[in-house]
Amino acid sequence: MVLDAHVQADSPQGDNGPLLSMRDARVVRDGRTILHVESLDIRRGEHVALLGPNGAGKSTLLRLITRDVRPIATDPPAVLLDGRSRWDLFEARRVFGIVSDTLQEAYGRAVSVRDTVLSGFFGSIGVWRRAEITEGMRERAELLMDELAIGDLAERSMDTLSTGEARRALIARALVHGPPALILDEPCDGLDPGARARFVGTMRDLARSGRTLVLVTHHVADVVPEIDRVVMLKEGRVHADGPKPQLLTSERVSKLFEVPLSVCECDGFYTL
Repeated sequence: MVLDAHVQADSPQGDNGPLLSMRDARVVRDGRTILHVESLDIRRGEHVALLGPNGAGKSTLLRLITRDVRPIATDPPAVLLDGRSRWDLFEARRVFGIVSDTLQEAYGRAVSVRDTVLSGFFGSIGVWRRAEITEGMRERAELLMDELAIGDLAERSMDTLSTGEARRALIARALVHGPPALILDEPCDGLDPGARARFVGTMRDLARSGRTLVLVTHHVADVVPEIDRVVMLKEGRVHADGPKPQLLTSERVSKLFEVPLSVCECDGFYTL
């Protein structure tokens, strides 16, 4: 599988600045701080795992990127996306393609795989009846379906696919704009062992494609060998941030999840 990574030519930061930068980013709900990121940068070409237990703040951090939630206003701005302090959802999708469980739930309906991929151009669930689909869009969709090994499923309805097949369709959807980064939110949830093994191969191909890969998970086993940096989240804060071998230790992981755990490494894969 060869997945091309296309960096937007009009990127204000070029290849130098971080794709995502957070400084003192604080999200408050009902008077309570639910996320406070003092400092976090994600740069082009690096592969990062955001690891933490349920409720650690991982989903809120993703919603900061998509602008579903806003941080407390600061000067300078707390969150920069590709060097910009203001962006809309479509601009965010051109920097970060995002695949989440919430999106997959929204596609549990009678929408063809082809229309699912094409809908990425419009940010819709399925393709609007009056949407203008260009030949270039169709060619891009066909290319991505072939590269993700779902070309033969193009006419199938999303609600008839296995979890792994549907997830690959949503990855193709996320890649239609050629974003320099891809975020996978709990990508292996709901997969049986065979489907998980195949999807791990897909993640490794994505990591090798040249784009930034951000993996959001609470499973140590999801962290593929190509990921070299781990950001641990706990109680709405960055608990630790550093090279994978230094953080994926029994002591560190046990402290993160607050239960005694033994971490084993084999050929670049980590398991509990």
